[in-house]
Amino acid sequence: MLVTTTNNLEGKRIEKYYGVVVGEAIMGANVFKDIFASIRDIVGGRSGSYEQELTKARKIAFAELTEEASMLGANAVIGVDIDYEVIGQKGSMLMVSICGTAVKYSD
Repeated sequence: MLVTTTNNLEGKRIEKYYGVVVGEAIMGANVFKDIFASIRDIVGGRSGSYEQELTKARKIAFAELTEEASMLGANAVIGVDIDYEVIGQKGSMLMVSICGTAVKYSD
């Protein structure tokens, strides 16, 4: 499945538009990760535990997006937009939302 942020596919002809498809993932951040992240914020550096959670959430959201597009008969998703949000009480959850337009293209 071809996934791109552009609104067209250079050198390809879009035959059919299936509509908007979405992938979402919400991951909880546990207390220990929060403690270690705040220590890192004080001494500097990157928070590897949060980066891993964001990576995991992004992969899940992309998998949902491409699965939904595939079920419609699409072979590409164009105009993809990725949003990251912190939600929940005291920002305890990380959310990744990805949307785009499912299309079928030919060479």
